[in-house]
Amino acid sequence: MNEWIVILLLTLLAGVAIPIGGTLAAFENIRRDWLKNELRHGVMAFGGGALLAAVALVLVPEGSKDLPIWATALSFILGGLVFMALDIVLAKNQTSASQLVAMLADFIPEALALGATFVIDKKVAPLLAGIMALQNLPEGFNAFREIKASTQYSARKIIVVFILIAFLGPIAGLSGYWLLSDFQEIVAAIMLFAAGGITYIIFQDIAPQAKLESHWSPPIFALLGFLLGLIGQQLTG
Repeated sequence: MNEWIVILLLTLLAGVAIPIGGTLAAFENIRRDWLKNELRHGVMAFGGGALLAAVALVLVPEGSKDLPIWATALSFILGGLVFMALDIVLAKNQTSASQLVAMLADFIPEALALGATFVIDKKVAPLLAGIMALQNLPEGFNAFREIKASTQYSARKIIVVFILIAFLGPIAGLSGYWLLSDFQEIVAAIMLFAAGGITYIIFQDIAPQAKLESHWSPPIFALLGFLLGLIGQQLTG
């Protein structure tokens, strides 16, 4: 099978998790309030665990291999600062799609990195795609709930938009494969940039919202999200 077809399928798989997560949110109909709260906080915590796995197991280890320490640190902190600036702009504008924008802000750089690194290390691509799918599923869930609660858009229209967004993954992945595969330093910087931004999101947005007073199960979901990434890393390593 041609390499570009494999990249297309992997990135599409990761992107399809977005409308799947949105669909799950659309059919969420739990009558018991305590169980509904547990589920929502658990989904958010699971997404945080998957994001942490992406940072710790793929983005930072792979990105730091091809850059000196100063460039590694600069790329990482720049990602955090840019995501912070984006967060401030979204908060000031009170947009109803902050979760969606944050999801795209890490999905697209990761897809770019997946396509570009496929030429160098084919083992990393399936792992990164799997972790991207794990994080896109709860992010799609939360983005759907955020948009549905603050707009008049129908569930069907939101899901259609999410399906279209899923195809940004293959576009970014193939762009990285065809345009960036010969520039590993740039790819490494992109991976570290995404890692810095994701780390900011975890501690600014996901971790505080995942906490639920007098309930201790949401942190376990975070551990499960990270554990799945760890298992994937072990299986491919």
